[in-house]
Amino acid sequence: MNDDKPDRDNSFESVARALADEVTRAVERLSHLDVDELTRTASAEADRARRWVEELGQWLREQGDAAGGTPFGFGAAEPAGPASPDQAAEPHPAGDDPLRAAGPHPLDLPSADQGLALAALDSGRWRLEPGTSALAVHGDGPGPSDALGLVRELRVRDWLSADGEITLAGRSALNRWLEAADRA
Repeated sequence: MNDDKPDRDNSFESVARALADEVTRAVERLSHLDVDELTRTASAEADRARRWVEELGQWLREQGDAAGGTPFGFGAAEPAGPASPDQAAEPHPAGDDPLRAAGPHPLDLPSADQGLALAALDSGRWRLEPGTSALAVHGDGPGPSDALGLVRELRVRDWLSADGEITLAGRSALNRWLEAADRA
């Protein structure tokens, strides 16, 4: 029994030394961390998020204007007929852009980036990070070129739900994209 005690002490000392060495290596790795680079990266992501929110706000304002000045068309009256025969001949008054209210549609054909994102989401290779609006890679292969922008584009077209699941319209869009790729 007395012979076992020195082995335990040596074993404890070995573990303690290994832990101390690991802590030392971790501190050395942290000392090589480029804090300025982390700050620049975080600032760039914040700027991209701010631009996205501004674009979303602009789009929502445009949709409200197109619906007669009411947000999302709630309570909007039916468009009135032309006030005069002159207006009937001219479908859109001068200076009014007939496509001003045009926006993304759920039946659009996905772009290459959108189609790749839908396929990667469908396969589980990409996922929406919990609590964020950015795609992250879970598996092999390249990641998205604009993770935040792609999520916004997919959600605007109702192809991606708030929790990151592909919607029925998204699955149809993926099928349209795959069929178009087969024809090409």
